[in-house]
Amino acid sequence: MLYFQSVQKINSYTDTDRLNKILFIDNNTGFIAGGERFADAVVLTTHDGGFTWQKTSFPVAGKGLYDMVVSPSGAICACGFDGKFLRSYDTGNTWLFTQMYYFAFSGIAFTDAAHAIAVGGVSFNEGTLQYLDSNGNVTRFDSLGYELNKITMTSATTGYICGYGAMQKTTDGGKTWAFQNVVGDNFMAMDIHGDEIWMCGYNGGIYYTSDGGTNWTRYRNGNDIILPRYRLLCILFTDDNSGWAAGEGGKVIHSADGGRHWAEYKQFTTNAIRSIARCPNGDLLMAGDGGALYRLTP
Repeated sequence: MLYFQSVQKINSYTDTDRLNKILFIDNNTGFIAGGERFADAVVLTTHDGGFTWQKTSFPVAGKGLYDMVVSPSGAICACGFDGKFLRSYDTGNTWLFTQMYYFAFSGIAFTDAAHAIAVGGVSFNEGTLQYLDSNGNVTRFDSLGYELNKITMTSATTGYICGYGAMQKTTDGGKTWAFQNVVGDNFMAMDIHGDEIWMCGYNGGIYYTSDGGTNWTRYRNGNDIILPRYRLLCILFTDDNSGWAAGEGGKVIHSADGGRHWAEYKQFTTNAIRSIARCPNGDLLMAGDGGALYRLTP
């Protein structure tokens, strides 16, 4: 059993909204995208490195926001349930709303300042790719037979999508996608550092590649009956050795050897944790269901 040096519950001004994605854009400014799936779109904002946050609701969107990124032009963009798309060109002071195709979008990434790709899915066997311009207008729509969970572009040409039983890579800016040789889980999240990728699955699996997806190693088998059962939703590595993964029931696990072995932290919440980020001062920030927001010192 591991213990954090300190655990501080941060006021998120909500106990009903689900907080889905933490995003810092500099040492002071950060955002959290969230809300209630059918009822509310919420963005939390900090200007002091994550110590305090302010909540803003967006009735015009009115559905939960699931992902948030910075475009190459510096715009802050968020997507969510039923194709809701918010963007800010002034560091979160004002936001513009666009309605995309009605679908459950859980991830978004930009290939360049003028083009983005949003992914999502429903009930494991239905997924979609929507290609957008920077204003959220759909230019192309692809339907798939499996749910997509997250997308990350590491350059204008190279990117990755993880989903239900599938991991895919593009090397042509999203025009085509190739399946990677990794299976056996509902892949929920990725943490990418150059050619190194750590990925976690809903069944508790941890997967790693050091060569951009050419070869994958399963470091943790979530289906092994002798291992604790975790439902993992997010993962973060701060260097080649230290990493954290978290998920349902407030479970948080840590690796000190690059993901090969994991130990569990003493539980500090029963709410699902859906996003982990490193604060500018080195603390960890974790957010999730029921407005859960915690600042932790490892």
